[in-house]
Amino acid sequence: MTRGFSPFLRGSTYSGALFASLGALASAPLLPLAALPVLAWRSAPYEVGAALALLVWAALVAAAGLTPVTRRVLIASARRLLKVPLPQAPVREHASAPADGPAPAAPSGADRWRTPLWLLLHVALGWAGTLAGLVLLLMGLALPEHWLDDRPEIVLFDWTLRPGRGWQSWVAALVCLLLAALVCVAVTGALRWLAPRLLGPSAAERLALAAEREQRLAERNRLAHELHDSIGHTLTATTIQAAVAGEVLATDPEAARAALRGIEGSARAALEDLDYVLGVLRAEKAGTAPARNLADLPELIDRLRHTGAVIEADLTGDLTQVQGTLSRAAYRILQEGLTNALRHGAGGPVRVGAAATPDGLELSVVNRTGQGKNTAASRGDFPTSGHGLPGLAERVRLLHGEFRSGPDGAEHWRLAVRLPARAAA
Repeated sequence: MTRGFSPFLRGSTYSGALFASLGALASAPLLPLAALPVLAWRSAPYEVGAALALLVWAALVAAAGLTPVTRRVLIASARRLLKVPLPQAPVREHASAPADGPAPAAPSGADRWRTPLWLLLHVALGWAGTLAGLVLLLMGLALPEHWLDDRPEIVLFDWTLRPGRGWQSWVAALVCLLLAALVCVAVTGALRWLAPRLLGPSAAERLALAAEREQRLAERNRLAHELHDSIGHTLTATTIQAAVAGEVLATDPEAARAALRGIEGSARAALEDLDYVLGVLRAEKAGTAPARNLADLPELIDRLRHTGAVIEADLTGDLTQVQGTLSRAAYRILQEGLTNALRHGAGGPVRVGAAATPDGLELSVVNRTGQGKNTAASRGDFPTSGHGLPGLAERVRLLHGEFRSGPDGAEHWRLAVRLPARAAA
């Protein structure tokens, strides 16, 4: 029983009725325009003129729904007043979105008429609900004790009610007020039922929304990889270099200065990466992404050697000729592999290999494991996030490459990656 009365007690019922009334009021300025054909055709019978004015008015209302701005306003107001969860149609919201991303699908002919149909039904329900609700409300206020008339009558078609004074007038007034509330419930319920079907996304728009969400997720994942690879590597290298500088400051000032120069170079590179990522996250027009690639690999190895790590590099082929996505991805993969070797290795040389072949790239990082003197570990343990290897595997998978990592014998760990040449496209 209580559940049946709950619509009468919800605020959204009456905010929905207000929404319907606003639709009726918004269409009122079009009435004089709709009357122009009738004024031009004065000889037309009354019924024909009324029908013509109604048709012209409906056409004008429907035409107002063909503009995208109208649809956005209707969706926003329906969300607020009808309390219906309606997503906006997909649009490019960020200037940094790639130009080759999924564009919103063009609406079909049937989809274009969903908003005009909604406007027509909105206006029709608004006028019917507003007029009926106001009449019933005024009657409910006027009937008790015949405040406005000595002998009031309620006429509905061929049925007439003449409530007497006393309790009969109060009962009639209560019935009118309940009917006015019922009109609000009916109009709001009809609009709430129609809104998802006419203002909600069509099948094509739902696909475009899904594509847009997927694109944003892919962009966030890419930025997460950039932050993890660049900032994580820089913090690892900087921590070790600072420890080296502190240890040799008194005995070998030149080595300390070299370590400090390494810290400066790592920090500058990290700031460039951070500025780019923050520009994208703030939805600003980000600058050009830092284009570090295999040509920067010798500089990366030199910086890491300033930490005291022994790195044996085996670089074959003309790595500087590897371009585009393939070169940038290979740099990040080797950077992350070297970072992991510094963090978790057990001392000894770290062997890094990069070979350019006609079919693609062969990358590898090999470091010692087990209980040994580790340049990094001897200066403090590094926390692990668990995202490094899974992130590398995902990056390689997106480039259609092969990824392997695991023990290489009893005392070594090997990271091996093969990237096909077609990944450079």
